[in-house]
Order: sequence, then C-alpha cells, then structure tokens
Amino acid sequence: MAYKKSILWLHKILGLVTGIVVFIVAITGCCWAFKDEIESLYVVDYTVEKQNAPILTPSEVKAIGSTVFPNNTIHGAVFNNSNEAIEVIFYDPDPEFYQSVFLNPYSGDVMHVEDHLTGFFAFILKGHMRLWFPKDIGEQIVGASILIFIIIIISGFILWIPKKRKNLKQRLKFIWKPTTKWKRKNFDLHAIIGFYICALAFILAFTGTVMSYNWMKYVVYKTAGGDKVPAFIIPQNESETPGVLHDETLAIDGLIVKLKQELPNALNYELHYPESDSSSVYIEVTNSKGVYYDADFRFYDQYTLKEIETPGVYGKYSDAKVAEKILRMNYDIHIGAIGGLPGKIIAFLVSLLTATLPVTGILLWYGRKYKKDTTTAKTPIKYTKQL
Repeated sequence: MAYKKSILWLHKILGLVTGIVVFIVAITGCCWAFKDEIESLYVVDYTVEKQNAPILTPSEVKAIGSTVFPNNTIHGAVFNNSNEAIEVIFYDPDPEFYQSVFLNPYSGDVMHVEDHLTGFFAFILKGHMRLWFPKDIGEQIVGASILIFIIIIISGFILWIPKKRKNLKQRLKFIWKPTTKWKRKNFDLHAIIGFYICALAFILAFTGTVMSYNWMKYVVYKTAGGDKVPAFIIPQNESETPGVLHDETLAIDGLIVKLKQELPNALNYELHYPESDSSSVYIEVTNSKGVYYDADFRFYDQYTLKEIETPGVYGKYSDAKVAEKILRMNYDIHIGAIGGLPGKIIAFLVSLLTATLPVTGILLWYGRKYKKDTTTAKTPIKYTKQL
C-alpha cells in the first residue's frame, strides 16, 4: 500500500539518522540499570563507633567542608544515622566539578573524598546523557534523537502489521529452516524483537524525553490534571529578621534535630544551604531505599525554621496528587526501579534488545541498497557441427 511505502521511507531515514545515538543510549542504559547493586559490592560505607555526643551541626559541616575545597560551591550535606559519615556534596556546573567529602559525624575529620565525575559509571552516565560530548551539545543531540526514536517505534509497529492474516504467525515467532538465509533471519530479528519490546521501549524513550524537555514535562503534568507549577521551586523566606535559638546558635543548626524527631524512620536527610539571605532552606528526606519518587521536599525559613509551602510539584509526598506522583515516578520508571529488582531486569533486557534494532536495521538497509545481482547473463551456446 502507498501509505506504507511512505512510512517505510520515514522509518528508514529516521533510523539511519539516529541509529548510532540510540545504540549508545541503549547500551549505556543497560550498564546503568544495576548501578546500585554493583556498587554495593565494592563501595565502602564510612561508619564510626556511635558515641554519646551530639553530631556536627549544619553550620559546622559547611565550615569544615569549605576548608577542603575553598574555591567550590557546597551543594548540600547528607545526614545519615549517628554512626555514619556526613557527606558534603560540592557541585559547580562550569567548569564541571562534582565531588563529595565524607566527614566523621563527631570530630569532623575527613574520612574520604570521592570524585563523582570519574570511574566506570560516571563514564557510562556521560555517554547515556550526552554521548561524551560537551553538555550543551550532547544533551541536545540525545534529547532530539530519543524524541525521533518514539516516531520510529510507532512507524515500526505500523510496518510490522502484516498485509494478510495468514502471515501473522511469521511475525510473532522465528520460523527458520536450515535453508533460511541470513537476510531473512536479520529481518525476523528486527521485526519480531521490535514488536515484543516496542511498548516497553516506548515507555523508556518517553520517560527519557520527559527528563530532557521541560515542555514535555509540562504536557504530561497538565494532561494528568495537575494544577501546580511543574518545576522544582525553592520559595523565599517569609521573615526578614535573622533569628537565633535560645543558645545563640544559628536557626539552621536545629533543623536536622527537628526532622529526626518528626521523621525518625527516614533513611537520610539531605540539607541544601540557602543560596542567598532571602531564600529558604530545603531538605530532601529519603524515605525508601532504591527509589526516589516518595521523597519529601521540605522548605524552611532560614531564620525562624517555619515550614513554607512551595508552589511547585515537589513538596511533601503525602500531599502529592495523582499528577504529581506521575511526574515524581518518571525517573524510577525510566530505570526500572519502580518495580524493584524485577523491574530493573526488565529495563536491562529491553535496553539491550533495543540496542540490536539499529544494528539489524542498518543491515536491512545495506542488504537492500547494495543487493547483489543474482541473475547471470545467459550466453548463447554455439554448437559446431562436426563433419
């Protein structure tokens, strides 16, 4: 049919343009799927013997951390249990700097320094998000290519639908004979694998574009009925006069103690220091291991510790509506963590099989474009009459 020829042409052209990008993103996605499980085998947990003494306050942590990297910005500090190291996170976008300093929670001694931009998984993440190109260039290429890949998936499904019902069986399973040639096998690998993973590959690609484009995030959120601003917004302070606690310490130093009393079952509390005198303090409270969607984002006046509501979608999880939950779950769905270990296995397999599609697709294109002429010219045979 004429319309299928047009779809085939579109499918082929888009596949050739984005094939290498889809291959790299899919392969690196495979490697990232089990990052937490693999790192747990060799990453050291920095712990100390629990003492009957108060741990470092946020202001003390900031002061000590600043002596390690005085020319870089402290993004925040992660407070765990009393016997675990306090992680001070440094981040600057340009030039990119992303390191953590682990402090003894009682003495403030430096226990370890970790560079998040080096190592195997840092290399994998850079490839997955930007093809190892500069950030501004690579992220745009990956975002556009994955958006195009969604069109490729849809067009591929349309092309998969057989013209005749009797041919459906051959599109659902491999029917190979000893005489089946590699071109037919390659076509089956492309068509059959593509059909079985198309729905899940679509989900992975779609959740990837939601992270890449704010306009896509807006469309998803508003379509789901959301009425807030689909962005992470740190509200301003409500007070203007600096406040202190009764013992003359800074107000922020009582925040972790306050949260540990209110939320004793939380796994950790990541405190982010205010960017200016007018902005609030925000804390990300991790409630579950291995997933991020149910974290609480709480904001406090840096002078009075009064809790402030944010107009954005990232607030307390208990207050989240359906639209906010969908947006929050996007990353966990993308990496398969939403389904626990089985979910990660599925994400791994789908990513791995997705990586085969550009390869078999290019082989299909090559085989058709450079098809050898199997017909040999027939030379007339001359018979000589022998006398």
